[in-house]
Parts: sequence; C-alpha cells; structure tokens
Amino acid sequence: MSSVVVVGSFNVDHVWRCETLPAPGATIAGRYSTGPGGKGFNQAVAAARAGARTTFVCSLGDDAGGAMARGLAAQDGLLLAAEPSGEPTGTGGIYVDAHGRNTIVIGPGANAVLSPAFIEAQRALIGSAQVVLAQLESPVETIEAALLLAREAGVPTVLNAAPANAQSTIGLLKAADVLTPNETEFAALLGRHVGERIAADDVAATDGNTLHALCRKLLPGGTVVITLGAVGAFISHADEQLRGDTQPYYRVAAESAQTIDTTGAGDAFNGALAASLAQQPGAPFAQHVRFANRYAARSTEVAGAAVSMPHLTPDAAA
Repeated sequence: MSSVVVVGSFNVDHVWRCETLPAPGATIAGRYSTGPGGKGFNQAVAAARAGARTTFVCSLGDDAGGAMARGLAAQDGLLLAAEPSGEPTGTGGIYVDAHGRNTIVIGPGANAVLSPAFIEAQRALIGSAQVVLAQLESPVETIEAALLLAREAGVPTVLNAAPANAQSTIGLLKAADVLTPNETEFAALLGRHVGERIAADDVAATDGNTLHALCRKLLPGGTVVITLGAVGAFISHADEQLRGDTQPYYRVAAESAQTIDTTGAGDAFNGALAASLAQQPGAPFAQHVRFANRYAARSTEVAGAAVSMPHLTPDAAA
C-alpha cells in the first residue's frame, strides 16, 4: 500500500459552539465538546481515510491526551512513532460560530519539544515513504530535518505552512517540493521571506499572472498551492517542473458542500493531497488538487476536526 509519513502535532481540542464568536471582554454561552485535533494528527487521519498507509510522527505527554492519541490512532489504522515527553500533550481551544467560522488558541505542550534527534531515528521510515507531509506546529528545526531526510532519499515533500504566525526559514521552504499555504499564510510568508506585501483578503481576487510571479519568488523551484476556502485553490509550478500539468499556473474551483464546520478543512485538503500523490504518482497534479478539494468539502459537512475526515479514496472519488 502507498505510504505517507506525517510529521506534526497532536492536540486535545476543547470546542465551544456559539451563535457568534465572542468579542473581547464578552462572555457568551455555547455548547462544549472535546476530541482529537492538531494539524498533524488531522492530516494523518485524512491521509489514512483517503486510502494511504500512514505513519504519524509526533511527541506526546504521559497523560490522558497521550492515551487518547494512541487509542484513536489504533482505531484509524494509523502507525504511530511518538517521542515521549515530560510536557503535557498539546491542547487547542476552538470557538465555532453558527456559520462554521472559527477562532483557535493552541497550547503547544509536547508538540514544542519534538526533537531533530527523534526525527533522525526515523530515517528508515521517512526514506521508505512515498510522500512526507509536515506543518509548522512543531519546532522549525525538527520539521526541516524531516523534510531534508526525505529529500536525501528522493521522497516528495509537502509543507503546509500553517499556522500563519509560525516561525519559518528560507531553508525550510526550500526543502519543500510542494508548499500549501492558505491566503493568510501566503501573505505572511511573502512579507517575511520575500519583502512583498499583499493583504490576505486580496489574494483570491489577484490576477493569475501576479499570483504566479509572487509564488515563483517565494518557492522558485517548487509548486505552491494557495488554498482559498470556498473559492478553491490557485496552483503555481516552476516552469521546469509542471508535475504532469500542461500550464504553469491555474485555478481549481472548490466543490460545493452543505457546510456545518470549517474546522480542519485545510488539514483535510493537505492529508488528501498527500494520499493522492502517494497512491497515484503518475497522475497530473491538477487531479490531485481536485480530489483534495472534494475531500475537504466533504469534511466541512461534519462537525469537528479529525473526526470529520471522510472515508473517501481517490479511486472512489473519480
């Protein structure tokens, strides 16, 4: 079976559902629930449910949250490579309004101490994967180490540069074959690494020539996929690496959905993209993006993050 290695975070999510998001200083009533989350875990679950044999590399505390992660990974058939930590397992506070919009606060905990040494110990695992996927809720040096190990072995790398306020380096970006920011993350990366300024709200409406030029400045040798929520996605390739496509840049429309909760939709996209790349390596890149869009749309029709990931494979969705 095609394999994906996901390096990243696990959080115990604490979720409040309210009519409106609370304003500063306000106290409002909401419905509470708790469950698994973290960008890394969400993406690993998505990759597994999209049909790829998936291993999740993370750090967990010796607590109820760590036990939750191990139990849920087993239920989904996820292989787990977890570095033990004296820190508590990561946590997330999520507020979701009646329109499915959310605000999130993260307590990194054990996620913040996932070490490069532990990644080095996973050299054989990473080198045998079809795709390695990572995010930025773990230390930059750890994520860069994982992507560089994959690069050494000729394994394609996907970096979801999220969250937008996370640290990143040019070296880290260069270790990515595919970079997948949303519009907010794209604007932040441009300002931080290229010195270009664009408002996140203007990204979706920016003409293709301009967006493509900005993507080429950000990641000259790789592919940039800007996820644009309900608008879809913008894809920009290096001219010498079109990944089976016929044009260097284009847009892919979003799939329609009866949206309840957008929490984890970006993670659904990334996990599904990695799974599709692993299972259908010869397909045009646009085909992988269309599947990831469809998968992400389905995830918004169920409340929650990891629990909302659908069982949908590229073959079944074709």
